[in-house]
Amino acid sequence: MTHWLIENGLFVTMNPEQPVFKGWLSVEGTAIAAMGEGEAPAELRDTASEKIDGEGHLFLPGLVNTHGHAAMSLLRGLADDLVLQDWLENHMWPMEGKFTGDDVYWGTSLAAAEMILSGTTTFLDMYDHMDRVAEVVENSGLRATLARGVIGLCPPDVQTAKLEEAVSFAKRWHGGANGRIQVMMSPHAPYTCPPDYIERIVAAAHELQLPLHTHMSETSAEVASNVKDYGARPVAHLDKLGLFSRPSLVAHAVHLTDEEIALLAERGVAVSHNPVSNLKLASGVARVPELLRAGVTVSLGTDSAASNNNLDLFEEIRLAALLHKGVSGDPTAVPAAEALRMGTVYGAKALGLEGTVGVLKPGMKADLIGVSIRKPHFVPATDYVSHLVYAASGADVAHVWVDGKQLLRNRELLTLDVEQIRYEAQRCFDRLRA
Repeated sequence: MTHWLIENGLFVTMNPEQPVFKGWLSVEGTAIAAMGEGEAPAELRDTASEKIDGEGHLFLPGLVNTHGHAAMSLLRGLADDLVLQDWLENHMWPMEGKFTGDDVYWGTSLAAAEMILSGTTTFLDMYDHMDRVAEVVENSGLRATLARGVIGLCPPDVQTAKLEEAVSFAKRWHGGANGRIQVMMSPHAPYTCPPDYIERIVAAAHELQLPLHTHMSETSAEVASNVKDYGARPVAHLDKLGLFSRPSLVAHAVHLTDEEIALLAERGVAVSHNPVSNLKLASGVARVPELLRAGVTVSLGTDSAASNNNLDLFEEIRLAALLHKGVSGDPTAVPAAEALRMGTVYGAKALGLEGTVGVLKPGMKADLIGVSIRKPHFVPATDYVSHLVYAASGADVAHVWVDGKQLLRNRELLTLDVEQIRYEAQRCFDRLRA
């Protein structure tokens, strides 16, 4: 089993028992074996296959992006400054209808390169042609939760075919890529899936023992439409259909009442907060402080590069800390440490990976990133959690490891050919727009 060592590093562990320290961390195989302050034991130093000098770097758990559509990187900048339904129905869906498996492969590869370069080590993807997405995860070395997003606005036989495709994908890939891939079942949204179809997807999730993921309460118009069509707001509607009877994660959850927040907490439903996308589409501001106070697990997602327009989770962390201060008038609404937990610890919990990733401590997977702090915006050396949240960006990430394997070294991608990806992604877009 390979054994390597980081020395002379600063570590922000997200572990309250040993939060920030200067010292060392050793990895055996895919997991963190040991860590401590000061100099590493001589035995570890003598037997390490590689010793990394961590001087000038801050090491923390890899970031966890809990909602996105990676292949939509191909549509970055295509249609900006529009309301959600216009953006979706008149611009996104017509282009996405032309996507081939190759388009999804190269669009996802583009997203994977961007995520590694900005410190994301685990991401959730809800999309189509998911076998090609899984190939990218396998090749890139990333960790991912994948869901064949199912839209039910189609004839019954097409609904059945889509559901069967989602089930067969789950059977093929859950636990794939040496355990780095897990699968969720995913009705796209209550406004794109009839009630009986959602019930069928929930039944399949029970049969396969898988979690569920969906978009929910993203806009006030969506909530009003749900009341008009089904006589209930989305939370009560999905609860009645059994979606929350499995471990579940909802994206957005912007428009919630106190009663809905209490119900989500009671059902153990996690939320993926997507502040940049929600602001850009003018969807609103989610009630994150209230969700956190109620005990709901609130994680962070970028959504797609078509509505963001990048996948830098450091931006979401900073905005999660700033936005809720601004709208509440309370500077303590989401403190820096809580925002960083949303991008790490809570993200892992939202994906059912608590105890696997999101914290640096022995026994956890060796998913970690090294941030270069030899830059003006990290000086003076005061509070490094504050610096990570309020000053850092994805461009500061120098090194990335997943499962103990290095994916980025000194800003150089080791598992992906970024020049080929840029070329192929542009080629795919040119064909789609032609």
